[in-house]
Amino acid sequence: MQKKKTSRVVKVIGILALVLVEFVALYSGYLTGGSYADAAYKKKNSIAEIIKAFPEDNEKPEKEADLAEEILSGMSLSEKVYQMMFVTPEAITGIGTAVQAGETTKKAIQKHPVGGIIYFSKNFESREQTKTMIANTQSYSEIPLFISVDEEGGVVARLGSNKNMGTTKQPPMRTIGNTGNPEKAYEVGANLAKDLKPLGFNVDFAPVADVIVNEKNTEIGNRSFGTDPVLVSEMVKNAVKGLENNDVSATLKHFPGHGSTYVDSHTGYSASSRTLEELRSCEFLPFKAAIDADFIMVSHMTLVNATEEKVPSSLSKEVITDMLKDELGYEGIIITDAFNMGAITKQHIQGEAAVKAVNAGVDMILMPTDLVTTHSALVKAVESGELTEERIDESVRKILRLKIKKGLLPPQ
Repeated sequence: MQKKKTSRVVKVIGILALVLVEFVALYSGYLTGGSYADAAYKKKNSIAEIIKAFPEDNEKPEKEADLAEEILSGMSLSEKVYQMMFVTPEAITGIGTAVQAGETTKKAIQKHPVGGIIYFSKNFESREQTKTMIANTQSYSEIPLFISVDEEGGVVARLGSNKNMGTTKQPPMRTIGNTGNPEKAYEVGANLAKDLKPLGFNVDFAPVADVIVNEKNTEIGNRSFGTDPVLVSEMVKNAVKGLENNDVSATLKHFPGHGSTYVDSHTGYSASSRTLEELRSCEFLPFKAAIDADFIMVSHMTLVNATEEKVPSSLSKEVITDMLKDELGYEGIIITDAFNMGAITKQHIQGEAAVKAVNAGVDMILMPTDLVTTHSALVKAVESGELTEERIDESVRKILRLKIKKGLLPPQ
């Protein structure tokens, strides 16, 4: 009898010990800056294991949706929020100028598993250097990355302006618009994609869909196809087709239309006096014409007559949800213009601005000034109830589905 009693005591102690170990593991994860969900996630299957176990006989549309849900269900809140960050390589590594990707980049991506990386002219030395840097960076990310650049043509040509890259510098889009031939815009889009894809890029932050309403506009200028909204619409639609038919995602910018402003939002507060009816009859038309584009970038310009709340469009629910999503029916990925621009940094606190942008309907934050602070602000907003995790899931679901649709997931 004594032996049986001792045996039962030993079993109870063993069970209590296991419970204690589990609690310590979870609690230690919480203390080290994660959450209980983050610590618990380490016990779940990796993305590779989820993909391997996923049935291959699903019909394609269903497979994209189901695989996205499987991956989403295995992600912690922290990982989901990181997927919504689109940053420079320097933002995650702390390196002055990134021209290669090695162990430092690998550790940085593991610590900060962002959804996208944007490169600039300073990152490009040669074709081989660029291809290797991007390929290495991509290989370090469990969920493949959106890899982007601003390659519009004209004055915005990060690659085309570097003779070592072996790419073609396209003319300003105003020159293309002046031809009156939309096929020329298709050729530009196709040629851009054919230059970008072999280097490892899968997203181009182009074309500019702004209609020039104010000829004194300095921020857009000849980056726009022109002043006629009907012509600009045809040009934009064809440029998007040229890019996306050649396997590079296009980005319409800068909703709701930046062609009427005087002040450059890179430097500070920028406003448009256009009414909603004026926008509908002009600036909205190119966005409607290419509404199936994979990305739309939202401007930091403030609409002072078309919205009740006078905030940058990138933070405005009236602009993003009411106008872009509900009225125009956009279902793709909505990304902000760069969060390091003066229109945001001089008027708003980064973390608070990011929370407001996501509440407004944004899916990805471009180039926050401090990645960790911005990420933390969004996580805390969910934990406090200011944001719902369902709202985060909505954005991450779109991000994952596009990555699956474009063949980034499963990793090749």
